[in-house]
Amino acid sequence: MQRVKLDRIDRRILADLQADGRMTNVELARRAGISAPPCLRRVRALEEAGYIRGYHAEIEPHALGFNVTVFAHVGLNSQAEADLRAFEELVLGWAEVRECHMLAGETDFLLKIVAHDWDDYQRFLTTRLTAAPNISHVKSSLAIRNSKHQPGVPIDVDAGPEAEHD
Repeated sequence: MQRVKLDRIDRRILADLQADGRMTNVELARRAGISAPPCLRRVRALEEAGYIRGYHAEIEPHALGFNVTVFAHVGLNSQAEADLRAFEELVLGWAEVRECHMLAGETDFLLKIVAHDWDDYQRFLTTRLTAAPNISHVKSSLAIRNSKHQPGVPIDVDAGPEAEHD
């Protein structure tokens, strides 16, 4: 990955694409105050530098019958690096797990899991998660509602041009 010095235009492009990844290059360029060809070059440079990891559609879970979201706090018996990586590799194969975060503290991992209903989650819990090797404990927290969903990070478009990142 090459280094890119982020200026105001780059930050505007990142903020706009984060808000709407389907925005056309022409609209993106208009918002950034530049013409389309240099805008496209900047987007490609931001992708190559790793600022933009990808593009996706955000799907409504309920529309596909995923009516339950659970956050599972998972403790492992061993926190040796090989055991942590083995758990992370196992989780990659579980489609129900939408996010996996390794934590510091008494919980080793926080998993965001979607299921069709509570029974569906309980089947996943008992046949896959708690049956997995090295699991010490699992504490499940059922999400009641989501009052804020803001993917990405806050981007200060007007930050100074000195913002340089690896």
